[in-house]
This record gives sequence, C-alpha cells and structure tokens, in this order.
Amino acid sequence: MPQQSLFTSPPSHLIAGVDEVGRGPLAGPVVTAAVILDPERPIEGLADSKKLSEKRREALAEVIRERALAWSLGRAEVEEIDRLNILQATLLAMQRAVAALDPAPEHVLVDGNRCPRLACTVEAVVGGDGSVAAISAASILAKVARDREMAVLDARYPGYGLAGHKGYPTKAHREALTRLGVTPIHRRSFGPVARLL
Repeated sequence: MPQQSLFTSPPSHLIAGVDEVGRGPLAGPVVTAAVILDPERPIEGLADSKKLSEKRREALAEVIRERALAWSLGRAEVEEIDRLNILQATLLAMQRAVAALDPAPEHVLVDGNRCPRLACTVEAVVGGDGSVAAISAASILAKVARDREMAVLDARYPGYGLAGHKGYPTKAHREALTRLGVTPIHRRSFGPVARLL
C-alpha cells in the first residue's frame, strides 16, 4: 500500500491529495477529486486507479467516502475545456474540488507537475497517484465518478461507445464520430473533433 510520502509541508493531518481523470478524451468533462485521509482509519489497497480493476475501484471508492476525513469532486465542463484549454480547465476543476473540502486542507499534494492556485500551500508530485495514499484515493474517486457519468452519457448518445472507451480517442470512437457526427459533449478544441466541424 502506498504510504503518505514525507514532504517539507508544515506538520498537519489536514493534507489533501488531488488528482484528475479525463484530460485526454475527446468527449465529456474533466473530473477531479480531493481527499483528506484519516490517519486513524487507514485504507488498505490504495493505488493508482488505472492499475485497479473496475470492481476494485468501485469497492475502494465506497471505503474512501466512508473513512476519509473529507472528500469532494470538482469538474470542468466541455465548454470550459474549449474556452480555457484542457490544462487550465483541469486546474480550475482542481480548485473547485479543494474549495469544496470541509474541513479545508492546510496543504495540498497534486498528482503531476502543475499546481492550481489555492488558498493554502500546494505541491506537485510526479507519479503521486502511485506513491501518495491521499492522491491514490483522489484518483480512485475521480475515475469512478467520471466512468459512471460516461455510462449515463452513453445512453444519451448511443452509437459512440462512450461506456466502453470513456470518450478517449480510440479507433472505434473516431470512426463513430465520422459516421454519426459531433455531439454537444464533444470537445471542439481537440483536433480529431475540430477536423470534423
């Protein structure tokens, strides 16, 4: 199980992990999660959400929501992604997730190499979703939430296979786009979609 890494942050148990899911897809929102774990209620099996089975992610997400001191989701919609660009939209979604935490964190660890502007101190951790427990927990919550949403959108926009590929630019998704056209949930600023408009 990934242990909370040691950082130069002030000693505090109110350290939040933040991660995103959905930067690469051609469709749907980018979803972020922020989690403050409870040191008194450790969770076994936390790992990078991409390395867990769907069944394991779903089970862990339930435990995280039950045992964490605080957790929240943030998002940026397709319109915001197209207007701001995917990086800025992701940072905005992270800000929203952190702002929704209660209690508020004193320090935030973000997966990757870019940090959103926050009211508290913040640190980027490359590969954090596999090495920092709170970031792993955030990656799991964000992945479960976005996957569920893509299944709902699949029913609303049949034929694109959204429940399977989750909006990522697979061959089947690109072929469906060519055949069926661009929907309101497709990111118009992304090349494969822009070329069809």
